[in-house]
Amino acid sequence: MEVIGAEDPFIGLSLLTQHDFDLIILDLTIPGMDGLEVITKIREVTNIPIIISSARDDITDKIIGLERGADDYMPKPYDPRELVTRIKTILRRTHTTQETIKQTPIFTIDEKSRIITFKNEMLELTAAEFDILSMLIKHKNGSISREQLLYESEHIDDESSVKNIDVIISRIRQKIAKIDSEKSYIKPVRGIGYMLTDRQ
Repeated sequence: MEVIGAEDPFIGLSLLTQHDFDLIILDLTIPGMDGLEVITKIREVTNIPIIISSARDDITDKIIGLERGADDYMPKPYDPRELVTRIKTILRRTHTTQETIKQTPIFTIDEKSRIITFKNEMLELTAAEFDILSMLIKHKNGSISREQLLYESEHIDDESSVKNIDVIISRIRQKIAKIDSEKSYIKPVRGIGYMLTDRQ
């Protein structure tokens, strides 16, 4: 298991926009923000599994944590082997779900031809639109910041404003809507950027 730690909750929330994590282990006693509030912030941008690991053993904390979207609650102290077992159990369940989703993708990318298809229909995209949409697809069901979309695109000037991302996103949405206008597949994430979901 590869672990990335964050002592500050704001740094931790920022890391969620930079990496594709499989699971979060969250302490409730952290500086700057109560851990229960962090759960709410996480659930605004992703459904990533959360295990609360805390010395706070108040039943109210456990109930609130689970109600806000945590998947498990482990009061300290505990045997690390139990934590590993619970991590494996949750990941086995969530990865099985993800594999089922991947079997029937709505969006597909052909990197060599720089073609993206949506529901088996090719989208007519500019180079910048391809860059942005492909990044969203690769981070699907997770948020990605406007800054990351801007600076990692090969076809957008680094000195462009992040507002240009909003314009490009709007154009991509319009092209997707020509094929399916029933659902918004690209959703704004307040204070961060955007998230693409292909879940029906």
